[in-house]
Amino acid sequence: MSVATPVSGLLPRHSRIRARGFGSIRIGSNENPPHRTSSESDLGRNKDDEAAGNETMEAPYSCEKQDSDKRSRKKRYHRHSHDQIMEMESFFKECPHPDDKQRKELSRELGLDPMQVKFWFQNKRTQSQHERHENSILRAENDKLRANNTSYKEALANASCPSCGNPTALGEMSFDEQQLNIENTRLREEIQKMSAIIAKCGGKPASSYHNMPSQNQLMSPLSFDQGVGNYGAQTAMVGEMFGGNEPLRTLLITNDFDKDIVMEIGGVAMQELTAMAVNGNPLWVPANGYEILNQDEYLVLFPKGIGPTPLGVKVEASRHSAVVIMDCNKLVEIFMDVDQWANMFCGIISRAVLHQVLEIGGKEILDGACQVMSAEFQVPSPLVPIRDDCFVRFCKRNSRESWVIVDFSVDQLRPSSFTKTRRRPSGCVITALPNGYSKIVWIEHVELDDNEVHDLYKNYVNSGLAFGAKRWVASLDRQCERLASAIATNIPQGSIGVFTNLEGRISTMKLAERMMLSFCTGVGASTANAWTPLTVGSKDVRVMTRKSVDDPGRPSGTVLSAATSLWLPFPSRTVFDFLRSEYSRNQWDILSNGGPVQELAHIANGHDTGNCVSLLQVNTANSSQSNMIILQESCTDATGSFVVYAPIDLASINIVLRGGNPDCVALLPSGFAVLPDGPELMNNGGHIREVGSGGCLLTVAFQILVDSIPTSKLSASSVTTVSSLIKCTVERIQAAVCSGGT
Repeated sequence: MSVATPVSGLLPRHSRIRARGFGSIRIGSNENPPHRTSSESDLGRNKDDEAAGNETMEAPYSCEKQDSDKRSRKKRYHRHSHDQIMEMESFFKECPHPDDKQRKELSRELGLDPMQVKFWFQNKRTQSQHERHENSILRAENDKLRANNTSYKEALANASCPSCGNPTALGEMSFDEQQLNIENTRLREEIQKMSAIIAKCGGKPASSYHNMPSQNQLMSPLSFDQGVGNYGAQTAMVGEMFGGNEPLRTLLITNDFDKDIVMEIGGVAMQELTAMAVNGNPLWVPANGYEILNQDEYLVLFPKGIGPTPLGVKVEASRHSAVVIMDCNKLVEIFMDVDQWANMFCGIISRAVLHQVLEIGGKEILDGACQVMSAEFQVPSPLVPIRDDCFVRFCKRNSRESWVIVDFSVDQLRPSSFTKTRRRPSGCVITALPNGYSKIVWIEHVELDDNEVHDLYKNYVNSGLAFGAKRWVASLDRQCERLASAIATNIPQGSIGVFTNLEGRISTMKLAERMMLSFCTGVGASTANAWTPLTVGSKDVRVMTRKSVDDPGRPSGTVLSAATSLWLPFPSRTVFDFLRSEYSRNQWDILSNGGPVQELAHIANGHDTGNCVSLLQVNTANSSQSNMIILQESCTDATGSFVVYAPIDLASINIVLRGGNPDCVALLPSGFAVLPDGPELMNNGGHIREVGSGGCLLTVAFQILVDSIPTSKLSASSVTTVSSLIKCTVERIQAAVCSGGT
């Protein structure tokens, strides 16, 4: 019989285990201590288990088998619990070498075999030895790296330039600090240069600007939460920048578009534009229904300008005004939104991009807004190169009824220093009138090199009508009438051939707008159009291909575009009326097969009967065309005319007429652009025709789906077919117009 002498209630658990001679001791016990088995020995030598410290093998056990009395031993793994490991870890920190009594007491408390506890401590000690060895190796490597780093610093501190012998290191500065120091030096030099210019213009000493904040202290170019600031003070600082002794190009504007400087220049450009808008003769001279700038008088009023005009560069400056049916605030919103602006003038702008918003406006929306933009300006013909320019647009409200929007080029905003187009202060002054009307005074003032213009268009471009103020204002007036008619509600019910359903009318006009936009952007010499010249007979035809994939607005496949331009000795209005009329369409439209064309319905877009959207149906015996409707939009103003059309299947047009979404209707627009002038020619009386004497420039453009597979290659036969189609169409138009007695 064994007698136990417990003392566990006198000390804490760890203390009663660790104190030698104390604990729960059995006296006279006949139980033998457990022997270490071979499996347990293997466990003790297992390095993986030593590292883990939490997995051991328990003592083997025996089991009977039915066919023999032999007993076999099986190994069973035992994973220590989290609490068991934590207890042994805590004990190990105080006593890494426990004796037998401590191991037995610890095993009893943890419910483990004493040999398991013994092996765990052995593994733990081995693991600690490995860690100490690794730590010593890492410590030695760290000391070596420190020594190398110190030697490198000493070498850099004592290094000198082989050319000049000066030190190459800046003390203990980091690389970033060195770069900031260099940048600060450069900015300080720029500030000194600008201060000298400002001092000359505004009369203030240059030293007063030496303490201007650094570039990283200025407002971020995309910060919209601050106003324009004190424009009076800023204008005084800059002075008459467009009338100073120094040219504008000497001002350094970085690629990040220094906001404060650009805003100051915008204020001065606005003053110049306002002065040019209110001054009359002798600054402006009447010519062909608009006004051109008297350069001598301009130099008198603005003697210092933005620098002299380079040799071989032409100056174009014109002014025109009109009253348009649109609220002035809505006009400002359109002009300051690059997408709306490009859509409004789709016949003039082929591409437009907003690069950066420098200021969104101050106290009132868009008042003081400033942004950096670029645009491509075009004539609807592949023979006239586009005029691309990167410029700043600045918007300011002069009074309760007046806004000023000014554009000006800054050469430093371009990736290269050479530019073919530079905008002096150009833009418009908008004045609010009663009943939602606005008066607009438009000024276009540019310097350019247009030596690449085709001979066919040189006189038209030189006249100032191609890119002048009159064309901008005429296009704006026509588009304002179009937008007003889209939302008109006073249409008489029961009118024959007129859309009376408001939803259907709006949806149809949206589809026609997309058709017109697609035609205008695809017919010019934009950088997005890779035209290839092709001579078909005596006609100079330009062709290009486009791949359409997953575009709901275009049929999928390979599209061939072809265009040609020519001069006709007939008034532009005569040619325009002939092309838009459904009665004369079968005389030139080869696809109608000579069948009569009937107008099913139309939408009037202003006071001119030529401005309308029509739905036409070709009455032909060809069954494949019986379910096809032609959507056509014709528009005209004093500077040009368009007739654009596209075939649409009957099911799609019915959805649109019910007010459905027009964006999913696939169309390929073709059509004509008619400009009211041509080159100088001898008439029957022997006199030279002048610009505007009655000729017109006609551009014919077709888009045809040649293959429904986008990856297919274009065949030579497809190009020949489309080119021949253009040639035949042009010949039919010439013959039909001539036979009309014009």
